Amino acid sequence: MSLVEQWKVIQSNLPEGWTGAQLRLAVEDEPERASAMLAPAGAGRHGNIVTFRVGRGGVGSSPDLVMRLLKRLDAERLHGSLTLAKPVESVASVGVASRRAPLGEQWQEALAALPADWSDLYAEIELDSSDYLERGALLLAPVNPARVKGWQGYRFRVARRFGYGASGEMTHRCLERLDGERISGSFRVLRALSDTKPVYTQGPVWYVGGRAV
Repeated sequence: MSLVEQWKVIQSNLPEGWTGAQLRLAVEDEPERASAMLAPAGAGRHGNIVTFRVGRGGVGSSPDLVMRLLKRLDAERLHGSLTLAKPVESVASVGVASRRAPLGEQWQEALAALPADWSDLYAEIELDSSDYLERGALLLAPVNPARVKGWQGYRFRVARRFGYGASGEMTHRCLERLDGERISGSFRVLRALSDTKPVYTQGPVWYVGGRAV
């Protein structure tokens, strides 16, 4: 069954009033390529498993975007098994989402989950409303945020000691600026490296969607 058909089956079985879901794609071949093609949906990869988020009402990547991306994978004959990775979010869970920690606290929680020797991060902030994009970009300017087409948020790099990326302290201050203006959202670490030692470079390079970040 094609990935598009698998997504149609999953979507038809989602409960009425669903708002968001995490999808899990077990890729048969070329998982790096599949992850890169799914980058607009915020894809993350571990081995041959690629996870990404879909949502409605501005929460996560839209179902239409996910459909388009999966069509591209089918056209490139990148086969795999698509399943739900987490319980589906629905209207009933909105109250829980509203109690989410401020972005500054989310940053501290993310750091606590990282290895003690982490050195480089590629992270994202998904804003709760497109109304926050313009002001959010200004407040996040010191971390050099990058927009992703078709998605309401920003991605950026963090360097702990040296190299390319904002410092952890600056990242925390920028997130607290968002909190101070009641700009809400979700902070996530997409990729992390530990104890890197660049020689005659500004640090490691990640490739997302065929582009260096």
